[in-house]
Amino acid sequence: MRMDSLRSVKFFKWAKVLAVLIVLAGILYWLRFRPVPVQGFAVSKGEIVAEVMGTGTLEARVQTTVSSKIAGRIVQLLADQGDRVEAGQVLVRLDDSELVQQVEIARSTLAAAKATVERVETDERRTKAVLDKVLRDHERNRKLFANKSISVNEIENSDKALTIAEADYASTRAASLEKKKGLIVAQNTLDYNLARLEDTVIKAPFKGLMVRRDREPGDVVVPGSSIFLLISTEELWVRAWVDETDMAKLSPDQPARIVFRSEPGRPYPGKVVRLGRETDRETRQFVVDVEVRSLPGNWSVGQRAEVFIQSARKKDVLVIPSRLLLRDKAGIGVYVLNGGKASWRSLKTGLRGLEAVEVLEGLASGDTVVTGVGSQDLDDGRRVKPVSHEPRV
Repeated sequence: MRMDSLRSVKFFKWAKVLAVLIVLAGILYWLRFRPVPVQGFAVSKGEIVAEVMGTGTLEARVQTTVSSKIAGRIVQLLADQGDRVEAGQVLVRLDDSELVQQVEIARSTLAAAKATVERVETDERRTKAVLDKVLRDHERNRKLFANKSISVNEIENSDKALTIAEADYASTRAASLEKKKGLIVAQNTLDYNLARLEDTVIKAPFKGLMVRRDREPGDVVVPGSSIFLLISTEELWVRAWVDETDMAKLSPDQPARIVFRSEPGRPYPGKVVRLGRETDRETRQFVVDVEVRSLPGNWSVGQRAEVFIQSARKKDVLVIPSRLLLRDKAGIGVYVLNGGKASWRSLKTGLRGLEAVEVLEGLASGDTVVTGVGSQDLDDGRRVKPVSHEPRV
């Protein structure tokens, strides 16, 4: 009886040990040998585009602040924000009442100066005629005196008459020159006041779009103060800041795509126009101007945008998503499906895009790159079970 009890106790002990071993084996299998669910990506040939990214704002290449040359009060504003205007179109009229009066006064002064000049020119012609007659008489008297036909007193009187005639002519000539200078001053004064009167009418310097209005009728403006901001829509570009490490990859005329913050899902075509030649010493970035070929329906100068400049392009090469790349001590690589197991492959890569990378060595077309589902990590030689496939790049 006691022997049977001992055998029963030993049996139950061994049964417990066996159960524990079976559980441990199951756990070990689950942790180490169970096929891991993975996503598969079929490697194939395709096209890859390398892009340089920059962030900036939409700007107009040509813009100007419409302002007044003179101080004055605004009487009329003939344009508004958002209006398209033509070159020479009247935009603003200033109060011109005082300048009109000054122009009329200048015209009257000019007319008086012309009349004075005409009078002194008449006097000049008269004294010149008198001088010419006295000169002829004096020449004749000199000959008569040489022949002793007239007395010394008569020749002295002739000399005095000549001196007086010359003095009269010089006086009238000087007066004529002075009045002519006055006439020039009067003409310049009229021209100056006419120019100031013309400055009360402010016109558009070029064809463009009004993007900002800073004044209202009745406001008093001074020279240089802003009334409108006018831009030319002939050429708009994004002034983008790009890291200096990408400088060697860029050149004018490279194609680009522009993504505005207002439409993040729609790119617009562009082209590199020029590269900046000064790098910010704090951010280590430089400016690249990218021309915008087309614009959203609603846009504004100064709005934010990202530019993606195409620096290189290759066709018919092996391409995989760059997020599939893993790194170990030996370098970069991926896990490839090989007989139901994950097999590590070291890679040599080439051109890199924003989301894809060219594979030069380590993969072949038709290989399947696998990645663990969720947070599951892979090891070389681990059994795997593909549960889904990603579309090709």
